[in-house]
Amino acid sequence: MRIVVAPDSFKGGLSAPDVCAAVETGVRRALPGAAVTAVPMADGGEGTLDCFLRARGGREIVRTVAGPLGRPVEARYALAGDGRSAVVELAAASGLPLLAEDEREPARADTTGTGELIADAVARGARDVLVCVGGSATTDGGTGLLRALGVRFTGADGAELPPGGGALAGLAAIDDSGVPEVVRETRFRVACDVTNPFVGPSGAAAVFGPQKGATPAQVRELDAALARLADVLADRYGVRVHDLLGAGAAGGTCGGMVAVLGAEPARGAELVAELVGLPAALDGADLVITGEGRLDGQSAGGKAVSVVTGLARDRGLPVVALAGSVAGPLDDMYALGLTAAFSLADGPRTLGELIGAAGPLLADLAEQVVRLRAA
Repeated sequence: MRIVVAPDSFKGGLSAPDVCAAVETGVRRALPGAAVTAVPMADGGEGTLDCFLRARGGREIVRTVAGPLGRPVEARYALAGDGRSAVVELAAASGLPLLAEDEREPARADTTGTGELIADAVARGARDVLVCVGGSATTDGGTGLLRALGVRFTGADGAELPPGGGALAGLAAIDDSGVPEVVRETRFRVACDVTNPFVGPSGAAAVFGPQKGATPAQVRELDAALARLADVLADRYGVRVHDLLGAGAAGGTCGGMVAVLGAEPARGAELVAELVGLPAALDGADLVITGEGRLDGQSAGGKAVSVVTGLARDRGLPVVALAGSVAGPLDDMYALGLTAAFSLADGPRTLGELIGAAGPLLADLAEQVVRLRAA
């Protein structure tokens, strides 16, 4: 029997490779001769970089770049073995965890450090760059990132605006004449797992601003500033990001990249599946085991388990999901092709106990799944 194991991480518990190892242990107890192919997955957020490194045989590059408020931080990105593609996680350089709660300045925080990582990757030869945009501390519409690549954002007096989303209320013009040709030749893709537009009641500032420290007054100011940026982007590039689904990801970074760089937004898990070669791994399989920390009705909305399930369904393969907890109804997941789902909980346990025992519990559960399938 050939079994593909393609889970996401169990947040706070096991990484995706650790989940694969635990499941394989259980599989081999039930069926020692099984051919097991491990394909750790991610949804375009935390863990994507490591999945890429494992699948593509690349290397981790660590650089000192500007943090959300300009302080130097050490951040890493992944470069493929052939040097032609790279994965950059925005949170590594511009993420909210880099700031203490009392340091959050939503009007001033910007994405310059992420742009510096991208510039370094391009300088090393990358011509296909995936930017994972979850977890930002910023609401700057990606202007810091774009500045690091040679774009200028100026006011009515022709002077460059200061960093941060708040200053964009005074934006008059965008000058991209300083963008190197190699950047223009590079394919950019943006992995995002939200559908929020750039501005408005469901936009970047209104929905995500408060968690970045924005007061109600600052939310209104930032939304107006992003609206000004969106207007200038539309005039300059003919791309309307105001109500573009997903453009509000990471404080509008997705929208800024789409307009200026021609970036392609996509569901993160779909991009990860392509990067790690999951479609090819599924060809010829007999069973697929996937999983995540919590499987529920929202899992069908583009999470890694839904992408794995959909790809398996297209090949007529049975798919079993293992999760820390399973909360129904799961009708949407069944419609995608999920065969069955099982929770790790083997009796009354605290969350801490369940997390601590996740590896052995996964192995036990995988063993039972394979015994049933092989019977």
